[in-house]
Amino acid sequence: MRASGLQMLLALCRLPMIGWHLGRAGTLGHLAQVSMLPIWMRRICRLADMMVRSRSARSDAGAALAEALIRLGPGFIKFGQALSTRSDLIGPEMALSLSQLQDRLPPFSSRLAQAQIETELGASLDSVFSDFNPKPVAAASIAQVHKAALKDGRQVAVKLLRPGIRRRMQADTSLFYSLARILEWLAPDLRRLKLVTAVDQFTQISDIELDLRLEAAAAGKLADNMADDSGIHIPWIDLEHTTSEMLVIEWVDGISIDDVSALTAAGHDIGKITEAAARCFFNQVFRDGFFHADMHPGNIFIAPDGTLVPIDFGIMGQLDFTDRLFLARLLTAMLDRDYDLVARLHADAGMLGEDVALAQFALSVRAVADPIMGKALGEVSLGTVLGQIFQLSTRFSIEVQPQFNLLQKTMMMAEGVARQLNPDADMWTLARPLAADWMQAEASFTRRAEVILEEALSVAARLPRILAALEETRPAPEPAPRPFLPLALSCLAVALALLSFFT
Repeated sequence: MRASGLQMLLALCRLPMIGWHLGRAGTLGHLAQVSMLPIWMRRICRLADMMVRSRSARSDAGAALAEALIRLGPGFIKFGQALSTRSDLIGPEMALSLSQLQDRLPPFSSRLAQAQIETELGASLDSVFSDFNPKPVAAASIAQVHKAALKDGRQVAVKLLRPGIRRRMQADTSLFYSLARILEWLAPDLRRLKLVTAVDQFTQISDIELDLRLEAAAAGKLADNMADDSGIHIPWIDLEHTTSEMLVIEWVDGISIDDVSALTAAGHDIGKITEAAARCFFNQVFRDGFFHADMHPGNIFIAPDGTLVPIDFGIMGQLDFTDRLFLARLLTAMLDRDYDLVARLHADAGMLGEDVALAQFALSVRAVADPIMGKALGEVSLGTVLGQIFQLSTRFSIEVQPQFNLLQKTMMMAEGVARQLNPDADMWTLARPLAADWMQAEASFTRRAEVILEEALSVAARLPRILAALEETRPAPEPAPRPFLPLALSCLAVALALLSFFT
C-alpha cells in the first residue's frame, strides 16, 4: 500500500486537526528541538507551540506525545506503540514512555458483541457456547475479550474486533504513509530513517491484528516452535470457530508475572521462573527467529505448575539467520565491552557509511555504553544500550534496520519484566551461554554454507520471473549496429584476456 496523490491531499487536510492536538499536548515544542528537521520547520513548531500549548501540557516529551495520540484515536495509539520501537528517531526515554502507552477504550455493548458472534458463527450463540459472559474482561482500541465455555466444557476467551475498526485503521494507515512521504520530501535528511519502511512494518503488524486468523496462525507457529521446550505453554486455538473477526482461544488461569507477592504466596520459585523466561525469550529470538513482541506483564501468566503462558499474539517479530547471527555476536561483544568488535560488526553488516571511521564509531559506542555497562550486571539494560547506539545513527549515517526496532522494544519489555520479577537477576548473563552454544552450532562453516545455498536456490527459483519482468520493461531496441563494431569489440576482449593470461 502506498500513498496516492489524493491520499496525500486528504492527509494535508487532516494536518490542522493533528497539529492542534499535538500542540495542545505540548508535543510541538519538543519537535522544535529535533535537529534532523529543517530550521524553518522547527521555527513553525516553536511558534505553534507558543500559540496553542495548553497550560496543563506535560513537560515530559513522551507523556505529552502519548496524551496527544490518545486524543487522536485508536490508529494513533497503535502507531504510538509502534513508534516506541524507533528509539533512533525519538530517543530511549520517549520510546520507553510510548511503550507503556495504555491501549484501553470503553467496551462496545454486549448486544453488538452477541450479534457479531452469531454473524461470525452463522448460528446462535447457544449452539456453540454453553456459557458466555456479556461483560468483557478487557477492551482495547482494536478488540475486546469475553470469557466463555464451549459445549464440551473447555473454558475459552473470545476476542472480537471492534465494529468498523478496519475501515478506520485503513484510513489512518493511508494517512501515515502520506505523512511519511511528505516529511521525507520536506526534510530529506529523514530519508535515512526509512520512515516509509517503518509505516510498512506498522501496516504488517496491523494486518495481523485486524485479521484474527493471522493471530491464530502466529500462535500456532509459536506453539510448534516451542513444542519440545519445558517451562512454557502456548494456549491452544479453537480453529473451528475462529474467523477473521473472532478468535476463540484457551482461557488462561494464572498469576501475572509481575505479581511477585502472589507468586511467592503460591509457592513458586522466582529464580526458576526467571531462568525459564530468559531461556524462552532467547530461544524465540535466536533459535527460531520468531518471537512474541508484546511482552508486557499483562501478557504473561504463570500457571499453577510454574509454567509460563504468554497470551495475545497480535504483534510478532521475525528475524532471518543473518540478523540472528549479527545479534548473537553483538550481544557477546557488548557483554565483553569489546566496542571495537561492535564497530566492526556494524561495518560488516553494511550499516555504516563508507566515510565512517571505525575507531571514532567505537569510541562513540563506548561513550554511550560504558556508563551503563559499567554497572553491576544485574543493573545493565542492553535494550537501553541498543537504543543509545541507534541514536548515533545521525552522526555516523547508520542505515536504520527496521527489523531490529521491534526487537529492541521487546528487549526493553523483557528486561523490565525480569527486574520486576527478580531485581537481582541478570537475564543477559543467563542468556550468554545459550548464545555461545547457538553460535557454535549455527555459525559453523557448514551451516553458513547451507544458508548461502538456500538463498542461491531461492534466487534461482525467482530468476525466470525476474527475467520476464525485465523483458516486459525493456525499452524498444535501437537500430542494429554495423557488423564491424561487435566483431572488433569481441576481438579486443579476446586479446585483452590472452594478454592478462600470459602476463
